[in-house]
Amino acid sequence: MSVDTETAPPRLALTVQRAIGAENRARSPASVLVRRWALAALRGDAELTVRLVGEAEGRRLNRDYRGKDYATNVLTFVYDEGERLAGDLVLCVPVVAREAAEQGKPLEAHFAHLIVHGMLHLQGFDHEAPDEAEEMEGIETRVLATLGYPNPYA
Repeated sequence: MSVDTETAPPRLALTVQRAIGAENRARSPASVLVRRWALAALRGDAELTVRLVGEAEGRRLNRDYRGKDYATNVLTFVYDEGERLAGDLVLCVPVVAREAAEQGKPLEAHFAHLIVHGMLHLQGFDHEAPDEAEEMEGIETRVLATLGYPNPYA
């Protein structure tokens, strides 16, 4: 029996790493949620590592790879854009938690948004390109709605 690749859902090989202490571990999303969010934004097969980190590692990675000396919410690293996409998403748990509190958003909804956002970057979207920002935000909003989360830009 052959598989219809046009209708077969994407396959995701996912590893979730938690390089965080107990407090941040308690605030981090369950692996099953990370998988659900990533799959919702995925358009083809992928191998993905999601690494949940603390402030020090988040800052070091952002400084080393983007030249910005502060911890950011999510970083995307693409390793292979071929038939099977491969990459890492790094989420800085304390930054995500702080942003959610400052913006009055549920922490889970903010994590979902950032996973979807990172997955779109992994697949080549770039919100810093003027002609792509609106398209990317629209996709994020639609994907999050299918997951039951509100528009993160409202």
